[in-house]
Amino acid sequence: MTTEGPAPVTAAPGHGRAGRDLRAATAVGLGLAVLVVGTLLVWKPAFAGLAVVAIALAVWELGQALAARGVQVPMVPVLLGSVLMLVGAYAGGYQTLVVALGLTVVAVLVWRLGEQGPGYVRDATAGVFAAVYVPFLAGFAMLLLRPDDGPWRVLTCILVVAASDTGGYVAGVLAGRHPMAPTVSPKKSWEGFAGSVVGCVGVGVLAVVVLLDGRWWVGAVLGAAAVVTATLGDLGESMIKRDLGIKDMSELLPGHGGIMDRLDSLLPTAPIAWLILTALVPVS
Repeated sequence: MTTEGPAPVTAAPGHGRAGRDLRAATAVGLGLAVLVVGTLLVWKPAFAGLAVVAIALAVWELGQALAARGVQVPMVPVLLGSVLMLVGAYAGGYQTLVVALGLTVVAVLVWRLGEQGPGYVRDATAGVFAAVYVPFLAGFAMLLLRPDDGPWRVLTCILVVAASDTGGYVAGVLAGRHPMAPTVSPKKSWEGFAGSVVGCVGVGVLAVVVLLDGRWWVGAVLGAAAVVTATLGDLGESMIKRDLGIKDMSELLPGHGGIMDRLDSLLPTAPIAWLILTALVPVS
């Protein structure tokens, strides 16, 4: 999620305020939207497979970023655990997701025992962090996908996060004056956050009523909760990147950065969306 205010840099033609190629970003963004929505609405297992690939790439990105600072994530058990968590959540529910996380943690600890050199606690901790931060949180999107109306529940989650992103960006560019967290992400403003709230709550109401035949106030609750989790997710990843001294997690997506740079707001929002929609919106 981005709630950017005016930046002092002068962008080149065709580039945004942060120096990104807007044409490439737009093309990639549209392509990703078509791929995600297409697989989601046509065949649920195709979306689940796409999610497994995306999360594996995100875990790899995080591992590479940490490796540049001397932290070696045990990639084999984390990647295998990622597949186990996502497939398990989709096929078996939240109990399977939790068990798969536990098995992944054990595998990380055992795997690192067989590697030579110092840094066991550092590397094992990084492996557990990567397993919880990326595939475990993403597993809640698979839980959203499980019911008969699962594609619409996942789409609702995606839409509220996108609305938070868009509302924050527009409000931040037009009226951003007061930084929200200058030491973490200097371009984010309180005005942008207000735009995120308006966009997220508005789209939440529409999505829950139209897509899920739910009550309007459930959409408002979902939007209000999602704007908090999306903002914290974005700031959290910004803190990680600042600590690692990088701008983006990778360059896999031209104009966007890496997969993790697109998932930062979605990952922490998926659990709260699953909780609210499961508790308050009957399966249609």
